[in-house]
Amino acid sequence: MTPIFIAGIDTDVGKTIVTGLFAKYLLSKNKTVITQKIAQTGCVGISEDILQHRKIMEVNLFPEDFDKTTCPFVFKFPASPHLAAAEEKKEIDIAIIDESTKMLQKNFQYIIIEGVGGLFVPLTKNYTTIDFLEQRQYNVILVSTPKLGSINHTLMSIDLLKNRNINLLGIVYNLIGDYNKKIKNDSEIIFEQYLKKNKFANNIVEIQRIESNFPIIEEFSAFLPNE
Repeated sequence: MTPIFIAGIDTDVGKTIVTGLFAKYLLSKNKTVITQKIAQTGCVGISEDILQHRKIMEVNLFPEDFDKTTCPFVFKFPASPHLAAAEEKKEIDIAIIDESTKMLQKNFQYIIIEGVGGLFVPLTKNYTTIDFLEQRQYNVILVSTPKLGSINHTLMSIDLLKNRNINLLGIVYNLIGDYNKKIKNDSEIIFEQYLKKNKFANNIVEIQRIESNFPIIEEFSAFLPNE
């Protein structure tokens, strides 16, 4: 199975929660699944996003987490990956990310890869997340929110994916936290229209307020049309 990539319209839009919830949904359908993170900044040791995925999935860490196959690049400086790597006099080797993914594919049916920030975030000085996706043609799920500015960022992201011939499976609309219902409802209509205009599947899955646990989101089945 080709990996599925969780992209965001920006940073801090809920990619980590969506990645964990999607993996949890697949586990509930008796699929073997593991998550991967391209790179992590602002922490040391095991990727903090990977740790959050496992918490949401309600599973223990995998051996592949301890040996960093699931996130081979972790940097202390909280910045764009290219800069965080440079602070440690390193550079992200894309071939290592690919090799990690291939290793995971040997043991799992589904690999859910979480991106970093938005689609134009640099992984190296001359190589962005959208370049990474264009070369691999991974199916993408885009995470958006109803905060101010999200219409612009969401439509730009859809347009960018279309122009790079990357398949968008749909949008996860992250409604966790406070938001204006008028903005939410209006934005969702615009997203639906723009997905249709660009001939993408009109799949918009809402994630509601999560209090004490992480539910199984059955609506994620929309992203797996062949299941």
